[in-house]
Parts: sequence; C-alpha cells; structure tokens
Amino acid sequence: MIDYTRRTWVDIDLDAIQHNLDLIRRRTGSAEVMCVVKADAYGHGVEQIALEYQRMGVKWYAVSNIEEAVELRRCGIRGDILILGYTPHNVTYLLSDYDITQAVFSEEYAEQLSSAAVKLGVSIKCHIKADTGMGRIGFNCRSDAFTADQLDPCQRVCSLPGLDVNGIFTHFAVADEGEDGEAFTRSQFDSFTKLLDGLAGRGITFRWRHCCNSGGILEYPDMHLDMVRPGIILYGLSPSALMRNRFDLRPVMHLRSVISMVKPLEKGATVSYGRTFTAPRDMVLATAPIGYADGYPRILSNNQEVLLHGQRVPIVGRVCMDQLMLDVTGVEGVKAGDRITAFGIDGDAEITVDELADKMGTVNYELICRMARRVPRVYCKGGKAITHTDYLI
Repeated sequence: MIDYTRRTWVDIDLDAIQHNLDLIRRRTGSAEVMCVVKADAYGHGVEQIALEYQRMGVKWYAVSNIEEAVELRRCGIRGDILILGYTPHNVTYLLSDYDITQAVFSEEYAEQLSSAAVKLGVSIKCHIKADTGMGRIGFNCRSDAFTADQLDPCQRVCSLPGLDVNGIFTHFAVADEGEDGEAFTRSQFDSFTKLLDGLAGRGITFRWRHCCNSGGILEYPDMHLDMVRPGIILYGLSPSALMRNRFDLRPVMHLRSVISMVKPLEKGATVSYGRTFTAPRDMVLATAPIGYADGYPRILSNNQEVLLHGQRVPIVGRVCMDQLMLDVTGVEGVKAGDRITAFGIDGDAEITVDELADKMGTVNYELICRMARRVPRVYCKGGKAITHTDYLI
C-alpha cells in the first residue's frame, strides 16, 4: 500500500479516465483528441493525469497559459501543447524553448509575437482563434459581415515572419444547452466554416481545424472536423444539467476524509461558529478534518450530507476552515479513523459533484477545480492505490 496522509484526500480513478477517453474516441472517430488539462487537470493533478493520457496515446494537450504549458513539459509530456489564452510577447522565448503552440487572437497580438520571434531567430507555432459568438478573445466573426472583414487580417497573420500558423479554432458557447442552444451553435459553426472557406479561396488552409468542446463532441458529430477538445467529460462529468445521465461517463474524483473524534451532544447544545445548529435531542456528534480550506464549500453548512459506512449523515453547524461536524446518531460503531466520502461512491451509495454544485448554485467545474493544494491526489487502478501526488510534503 502506498503511504499518504489519510486526513483529507481525493481518490482519482484512472480506470474511469481510460473509460471516458475510450468513449470520446469512439464518438469522434478519426478526429484527433486534444485533452484539456488546464487548471491542474481540473483539480485532478496534471502530472499524473497528463502522463496517463500520454500512455494512452494522446498527442495533443490544451492549457490556459504559459506556466501550465511549461509545467507539462517539465512533467515529461512530449506531445503538442496549445495555449488557449494569452501569453505576454516578452516571454515568446518560452514558447520556442518548450515547443509550445500559441493561440493568436488578433492581428496586433500576432505582430507582437512575430516581432519577438524574428528577434530571437525562431519560429513559433500558432493556431488562429476566431470569436464566432463566445465574446472573449478571437478575430471577430460573430456575423457574416464581420467574418468577411477578418479574411484580410487572418491572411496577413498567416504571412508574418516567425509564425508557423498550422491551425485555426473557435469555441462554442451553448453546445451543451440542448435545443435552446442548437440554433446559436449552428450559427457559430456556420461563421467558422465561412471563415475557413474564405481563406481556402485565397489558398490558405490549415492542418488542424477544431471547434468542439465537451458539449460539441457529444451533441454535434458533424462538427468534429480534424480535432476535438474534451474538457469536463474527460473527468466523468456532464457539461450541463441537461446532459446528465445521457452518456456513460464515469466520475474520476472522489473526495474523502476521516472521522477525527466522536462525542455525545446533549439536547440544546449548539455547534460551530455562529451557533447556527442547536441539538433538538441528545445526539452523537462526529468531527471530520475537512473544511473550506480543503475545497469543501462553507455554503453547504447545515445543508448537505456525507457518506459514512455507506449511509448519508448530515452536516450540522457551519463548515469551518479545517473541520466540519456530522450527526452520526443511529450509525453503529462510528469511531475515529473511519472514512467518510464528501462526494463520490461509498459501497452502493453515491453523492455526486452535481448534487453539491446544484445546492451551491454553480457548475460542477468549479467544485473540482477548487480542490486545495493541501489535499493529496491518490491515483487508483483496479480499486487499488498505485501512486499519489502530495503538493506539500
């Protein structure tokens, strides 16, 4: 058994990682899969996750920024890495040194990268980013007129010295919103294809054309093109409530902690900061060493359960920075060291990330991405822990 601190940790199911990637590959056929591993692989621990994808034959990875790209290279990732966002042109040397592909989202930015690359005597790989309706970064292609206006700037970018522009992409805003999002998604794809056709008419084509995020992969097989960019579905979660339980995704992360103390709580006694819980009867109270500094949200105080011995037990009182309290009255044999599951599977019982996110009024992405550095990531195969990442010791 591997040695890790059993205070609060997450189990990362690598079998589920394989299952989800296999599902994506079956759905996308010949399209290349670019695994999105930004934000520490959505909180799952980028080193082990990216290396696992590499062992599975993944050749492309997407990150948010230069720091994440360099981290991947230092972890031993050999495939292509695309930075989806902004990299300051004064660190263009890092793009060259680490062989990173950069998104180019305006002519002005492309000129800055080109100038820096020429001074360095290097060539920087680039993918053009088109804004077809997301409204973030990208060449403005949010209407037919705007798309036509971008043909000249994109053509000029492709001819700039020091830039090797071999890809082009856009990002869908509502591909995961069912029928309500279909018309807008198809209008985005139409704008993107008009940009591609217009550039092709000028003799400019690209090796890599990509637009499908998780929702696009699952809902729009006609838009997969040369490459797809799965994010949340890699980790076994649906990109929206409308898509839950429609596909055989397997959650990868399970948040665990232990019981640190069990004690009686008399009727009328109060619990935690603000005294927001008063015992209605004599009870048995258990404390667990997990709190909002670990990534478990304080907003769930008095409003959520955890799993203990395969049963749901309620949180009582406010969630503290480092601890929370549970009503374990009626649960037999509870003792210090017993494992609890804050979300994930315990025997036949499960508490999903979506359940917590719904109560928080947010998305599942936020909950897994907020997992703190002090929470070890324990990687499992066949139900057994095989390795772990501890950021602190």
